[in-house]
Amino acid sequence: MKLVKVLVMGESVSMPTCTSCHKIIAPGSEATKFPCPNCGDIIIWRCSKCRKFGRPYKCPNCGFVGP
Repeated sequence: MKLVKVLVMGESVSMPTCTSCHKIIAPGSEATKFPCPNCGDIIIWRCSKCRKFGRPYKCPNCGFVGP
């Protein structure tokens, strides 16, 4: 998972990004997060579009690829 710093009301806030498409995941969106099914060390974030279309993701820690 990659965190992106954005400016919100004059403060820098870290926002998660989708592991597949790397777009920022906004609060309240229909995204999901879960530990890597293989190593469990990394939190995988998936946006609603990547989940819907079954786009693959890759764990940056162990290289596991999932749907």
